Amino acid sequence: MEGKAAAKVEEYKDSLKTKAEHLILKEFPEKIVRLNELLETSQFKEKDSSKVHQELNIPVPEPVSLQNCNNEPVSKKRKQDHEDIDGTKVFSIISGTVPCNKYLTDVIKIVKPYIKELIEDANILKMWVSFMIPKIEDGNNFGVSVQEETLEEIQSVESEAATYFDQISRYHATRAKLVSKVAKYPHIDDYRTAIQELDERSHLSLWLIIIEIRNRYCTLHDIVIKNLEKIKRPRSSNAVSLY
Repeated sequence: MEGKAAAKVEEYKDSLKTKAEHLILKEFPEKIVRLNELLETSQFKEKDSSKVHQELNIPVPEPVSLQNCNNEPVSKKRKQDHEDIDGTKVFSIISGTVPCNKYLTDVIKIVKPYIKELIEDANILKMWVSFMIPKIEDGNNFGVSVQEETLEEIQSVESEAATYFDQISRYHATRAKLVSKVAKYPHIDDYRTAIQELDERSHLSLWLIIIEIRNRYCTLHDIVIKNLEKIKRPRSSNAVSLY
């Protein structure tokens, strides 16, 4: 049983090595080209910021007319009622709900699979380089240091890509808080403007995420191709520069 398990582990390692080399040699260049083409599409080249905005469907209610404003004494109970008022009570919203910004959610649907792909690809490369590291020996460790520096770069890409998901979730949470402020204080235009500014900034951030993903693929492809032989056979040649 142990022999079968060990054989399966070796089979997994061999398949991962093959997949990693295929990623570097074939799939990474294709993804770089595809991301460049994506950056030229209308979703990411949009210059008109008004197209990123979306109507909230939270109306501005009629001003509340307060009775008993002619300096007549107000009962203690009515004073307490007025002191408890905090903002405007929202009984209903015309659309039933306040939807997400459709333009941005469509862009997010495009971006998220690329983030996930980058994390998965970085993870495969990380395991591949780890499997290539030879057993610890004295001397001739330059090739091993190349592997270790490459591994650090891959891990940096993986952790950075994971933060992109946090960035997207923070956008929704921040926008929800601003929408609730608009519902509570519908007469204050600054809250409505803040949502528009947030949407514009988030659209720019999504554009930057795609650029960073493209750049990370370029960096990983470049560093691995330049050092491919040293990564695969760290002790088989004389020491050379990493870059």
